[in-house]
Amino acid sequence: MPFTYHAGELYCENLPLREIAATYGTPCYVYSFHDIVARVGAFREAFSEIEHLLCYAVKANNAGAILRIIAQQGCGADVVSGGELFQSMRAGIDPNKIVYAGIGKSAQELEEAILAEILMINIESLAELELLNQIATQHGRLMPIALRVNPDIDPQTHPYISTSLKENKFGIEMEQARRGYYHAMELPGVKPIGIHIHLGSQMVNLAPITAAVELILKMVDDLRQDGLPLEYINIGGGLGIDYHHEGAPGPQDLAAYILPLLRAAKIKLIVEPGRAIVGRAGILLTKVNYCKSHSKRHFVIVDAGMNDLLRPPLYNAYHEIRAVTLRTGEQVVDIVGPVCESADFFGCQRRLTTIKPNDLLAIMDAGAYGFSMASNYNSRPRAAEAIVCGEEHFLIRKRESYSDLIDLEQIPNFLA
Repeated sequence: MPFTYHAGELYCENLPLREIAATYGTPCYVYSFHDIVARVGAFREAFSEIEHLLCYAVKANNAGAILRIIAQQGCGADVVSGGELFQSMRAGIDPNKIVYAGIGKSAQELEEAILAEILMINIESLAELELLNQIATQHGRLMPIALRVNPDIDPQTHPYISTSLKENKFGIEMEQARRGYYHAMELPGVKPIGIHIHLGSQMVNLAPITAAVELILKMVDDLRQDGLPLEYINIGGGLGIDYHHEGAPGPQDLAAYILPLLRAAKIKLIVEPGRAIVGRAGILLTKVNYCKSHSKRHFVIVDAGMNDLLRPPLYNAYHEIRAVTLRTGEQVVDIVGPVCESADFFGCQRRLTTIKPNDLLAIMDAGAYGFSMASNYNSRPRAAEAIVCGEEHFLIRKRESYSDLIDLEQIPNFLA
């Protein structure tokens, strides 16, 4: 575990978190280098017996230093925007290991992907297929593609992060996708080489993934018999982590479910883990500003807000909260932020050690969809980010200043 107590003090690897707060201030995201590397290794080992490619889901955490770690580990990237493609290539990720998803890619983004010569683009609609073919033909390129198929399977996760039901906006229905593949074979600017599914995020039940893989492999077999030389199956990401004793499966569990199916199919596998790589490797470190009580509630008001970590108010998501320094005594409190919204909370009715102003709290399992979803709501500068490697710590993103909030603004002359 990357975060453990030693003599009543919470550490990241071999460094007391109090030292991070003293050096960089709060709120501050803190990541464990060795935990990220270990989780990449666990995926590699789980699928080692077949040809596979790990494409890290950049949306989970797009910090440049973390992307550099991913590149150094030989992984690819799953990107969903031109910005993520730019960040991934800047970090040194091999373009031939990048896959590009997302339902609303612009013409400019498609052109950027073509010219970058990435591994493939995952097509989300037949209209996108036509536009991509047009742009690729204009550049004299043959762009490898996969169609993202919507298998209409319930991933059994939060409805906001479910992506594989007919009512969801993602992917192409199966029969339409079949026709799309036959049509793509006739187009001069695209080359179908794979098939893509992604059921959703924070999945802790592997049965839907297995059902989807079985369904898609049957489709692959049918298409191959009709002369479509599909090389890859991309099963997406979405593997959950154990935020609150959900019993989340690991990569070995996923492999045990799907490897028997893939061995027989003789097809290359692409997996897109994001949360499962960085989720448990990061925390949000925050300082207690005030403690106050109402007749029915005790509030601990911290300097981090919902603009720093949106998951609790957006999904009612659970994050364990730990005191950085343990004391005797316990209390039941609501941990809330300074933002002017009643939804600005991190945990309600939590039993913690006795808390006082200026204490430090660690909001756990915040390495995924934490900083990457942060905003400047209430004109709050975004937090700093740091990484720990053994006993050393490094700033990987400086804290924003007030001037950063207005750097891109322009005041028209008539208002001068």
